Amino acid sequence: MPSNPNFVLSVDPQQPPDSLAGAVVAIGNFDGVHRGHRAVIARAQALARRLGRPCAVLTFEPHPADYFGGAGTIFRLTSRDAKAHRMAELGLDGMFVLTFDSGLAGLDAESFLREILLRRLGAGAVVVGYDFHFGARRTGTPAFLRETGPKLGIAVEIVEKVLADEEGSLDAVSSTATREALQCGDVRAAAALLGHYWSLTGPVIHGAKLGRQLGFPTANLAVDPSCRLRHAIYAVEIEFDGRRLKGVASFGRRPTVDNGPPLLEVYIFDFSEDLYGRDIEVYFVAFLRPEAKFDSLDALIEQIRLDEAQARKILGA
Repeated sequence: MPSNPNFVLSVDPQQPPDSLAGAVVAIGNFDGVHRGHRAVIARAQALARRLGRPCAVLTFEPHPADYFGGAGTIFRLTSRDAKAHRMAELGLDGMFVLTFDSGLAGLDAESFLREILLRRLGAGAVVVGYDFHFGARRTGTPAFLRETGPKLGIAVEIVEKVLADEEGSLDAVSSTATREALQCGDVRAAAALLGHYWSLTGPVIHGAKLGRQLGFPTANLAVDPSCRLRHAIYAVEIEFDGRRLKGVASFGRRPTVDNGPPLLEVYIFDFSEDLYGRDIEVYFVAFLRPEAKFDSLDALIEQIRLDEAQARKILGA
């Protein structure tokens, strides 16, 4: 399905944008937008086609786990903007984002339906997973939604547990399993769970420019402190300005140089354009080796050459 060029990101609306009025709304955190999430989204899209309505998702910022436990409680797989990008790629018409605060957390289940879904979002129908709960103290259950929604004029569909999709079993697919794979550096396993390569997105920042001095100039990205990806070297693909490029990336503290804060450094093959201040998306394709401390810069340079050769082989670059 092609990306929707008219996709709308609506943050804390008091009424729905015209293009999303009466939408079929899939609700969830959708962190990672993994294969299980896409089963719910696909059901919402099918319902929207039958009803002749737009289709959107509703999600929350910060993640409720961070609201209740404090910032950084959860390893976020997908930032808000990256999530919106993924939803547009899936062909959705929009994404509603509500600020998760004490007011929203304290709403009882029926008030959530009346105040949020009806008054602020103007939803014509909602689609949720079989284990979805909402409202204060999680009192809103799928059964409550199925009973109460139609009384308020909201059509409801509950997606029962999906055992498999075209890529195989979904038994182990979850955001938690994906986080665990990434913490081990197993980006291939994470990709199998997600149905796409896991990625990080952000603007290219200025660094110490040591890579340039070593002969391997890098595009550097500051990473959210909640990121718990294993510190290691990875074969990556880079999306920039509509192009898909290839390279090798280091995520970690650079123990040979300064052992500083975690930084993502990306060496893009056969590329010399200025990227400072530009947004890029880095897709993690394969784990190459753990981060290591070398006895000298010469030893580090030699290893970088080996990393480049291995990444080129994996990526077919």
